[in-house]
Amino acid sequence: MNDNSVSSQRSANQVEVSIQLDSELFEQIQHLSNDPSRVIETAIKQWLKGDGEQEEGLARTFRRNPPVPPRGEWND
Repeated sequence: MNDNSVSSQRSANQVEVSIQLDSELFEQIQHLSNDPSRVIETAIKQWLKGDGEQEEGLARTFRRNPPVPPRGEWND
């Protein structure tokens, strides 16, 4: 297949959407890629799959006041 048939096949499966973004956010996206639409598409796919929860899974929760063991179970 040549590049033209691949790009026409890809565009046949996609829908064009117009969105409004904050200019600072758009600048940050442009630093990631020359094609901001791919970055946005990938982010939406990850969000729909729930991949954003992986980052939270790496952090441990800190219990501010751990439970105190009953009397006689102290490691003195």
